[in-house]
Amino acid sequence: MALPQQLKAIQHHLRTGQEHEQRDPVVAYYCRLYSMQTGMKLDSKSPECRKFLVKLMDQLETMKKELGDNESITQEIVGHAHIENYALKMFLYADNEDRSGRFNKNMIKSFYTASLLIDVLSVFGELSEENIQHRKYARWKATHIHNCLKNGETPQPGPIGMDGEAYDDMIGTDDGSSAQAPSSPFQPRSSFHTPDQGPGNTAAPNSNNIQISPGAHAPANTPAEIPFSTAGPEKPVPVPRSMPVVDPSLLNTNQEGDVRLTPEDFTRAQKYCKYAGSALQYEDVTTAIQNLQKALKLLSTGKE
Repeated sequence: MALPQQLKAIQHHLRTGQEHEQRDPVVAYYCRLYSMQTGMKLDSKSPECRKFLVKLMDQLETMKKELGDNESITQEIVGHAHIENYALKMFLYADNEDRSGRFNKNMIKSFYTASLLIDVLSVFGELSEENIQHRKYARWKATHIHNCLKNGETPQPGPIGMDGEAYDDMIGTDDGSSAQAPSSPFQPRSSFHTPDQGPGNTAAPNSNNIQISPGAHAPANTPAEIPFSTAGPEKPVPVPRSMPVVDPSLLNTNQEGDVRLTPEDFTRAQKYCKYAGSALQYEDVTTAIQNLQKALKLLSTGKE
């Protein structure tokens, strides 16, 4: 069934879901869930849109039954971690290719797919500031590199200054490569924060005054309009990472003094363990260790 023009904003999220139907059904499910929720906001009244969205709902119900024993579907915390880790893996693959000067359609699509999957994270609640920054950077990088290659220019590897209005002007131009980058660089991190992780987030609130609503369509000349091959991008290549240092104090499994854990503490510890399990599905040892350390510290001290 053809996508109605009124729902064009979700076409690339739907395409991403279709591409992952066999590769990763969980990603496919949440891409379609996001598309359905966003589509309802865009137009749920016209006959063609209502017919399309009803069919999408039926498809989601079928998938939910087929994936009924998958924790990423039945538990939102696990589902959030699954999508966030997958988006991060795509982002890191593209970022590594970019910094190494290996510019190609696969890395462009990986950047853009990462930004789409961060859109999808909004089905679990409000995006963290850092996820917004990653989405902004990934979408801009995809635009910049695509335009450079299209015009026979060599893209600039790695981060380029992207703060404030200058960034918004840049991503709104017909040719992102010709706009002058601001002087203050934005450095993407090598890992995403968990949704409620605050202390480690050094990004200043509203530092870039970003106003991108869920489902907002990318600029006309972004890779969204490139006829990518149906084979999809190469399997993301994990980026070598240094192993985190294990806190020696956590090797003592005994609780410190009279620690009284609340039901909320147990829930949070369980959440960290689930994040670690999800990270291990992608062989992301660093993230797994970090989350397990948080769980151990919480259980042994009652503090985070």
